[in-house]
Amino acid sequence: MLITPDGWLVAAEKKISPYFDSRPKGEISLLVIHCISLPPGEFNTGAIEKLFMGTLDCQSDPYYQTHLLGKQVSSHVLIRRSGEVVQFVSFLDRAWHAGVSSFKGREKCNDFSIGIELEGTDDQPFEPVQYDSLIKLTQEILKNYPAITPENILGHEDIAPGRKTDPGKFFNWNFYKESL
Repeated sequence: MLITPDGWLVAAEKKISPYFDSRPKGEISLLVIHCISLPPGEFNTGAIEKLFMGTLDCQSDPYYQTHLLGKQVSSHVLIRRSGEVVQFVSFLDRAWHAGVSSFKGREKCNDFSIGIELEGTDDQPFEPVQYDSLIKLTQEILKNYPAITPENILGHEDIAPGRKTDPGKFFNWNFYKESL
């Protein structure tokens, strides 16, 4: 998976989210792993992409009405259950994935992080092809953004403890990090 000088993956499907802006200092030093499914526990609905693109009909599901109405969120990348990779925001820009967060005493992790969403839930295993894609993507990110070290790869639950639980107990951190 090659990354172009302007921060886009060559081999990924590209869908440009309206929910991004410039990084305040241009720094990229943290990688955050998330998981998401919409509606919760359902896969391959297309709703994640619609959420990140700002086209999700929040009237179509009670969960959306309660939890997503008016939300403007994005991620740099989504890895579908099939292992397919979709990029929404250039790595050089700030995606809106971490929310209220902190890392090593620094607030606003969106300012200096890359966010990767895995299609899934924090209460069931991820697919082997998702790990394959995630590992290849992470290896390329580490080559292109050397301030991200293995110690600077965390879950959403680590930068927003008590508020977030993803990617959860079924994410195999040992396998993932040993594969890098």
